[in-house]
Amino acid sequence: MPFYLTRFSYTPATWAKLVKNPEDRRAAATQYVEAIGGTMHGYWYAFGDHDAYALYEAPDNVSMAAMAIAISAGGALSSYQTIALLTVEETLAALQKASSITYRPPGVER
Repeated sequence: MPFYLTRFSYTPATWAKLVKNPEDRRAAATQYVEAIGGTMHGYWYAFGDHDAYALYEAPDNVSMAAMAIAISAGGALSSYQTIALLTVEETLAALQKASSITYRPPGVER
């Protein structure tokens, strides 16, 4: 199954709710990905542009998009991004396929 990294940020109102009633959101995140037939591999909070990151394995892009839509529709997040990850083997296969493509930059004649 493909791997996906999500990064997201809570709204100020969500942070206020969590301060008032601290909650471990890993169980909820696990429930969401299991609902689409996937697995959660990790969940971290962070400093910086995003409040948290989660690493998932999911059956396909459509399943992962469904999860992202459901979570985003909940209104607790100010941002939610999903990044599809490639294994080293997939990247090597892509590199091999890329070698058969002749790319011409804009403005460069053949």
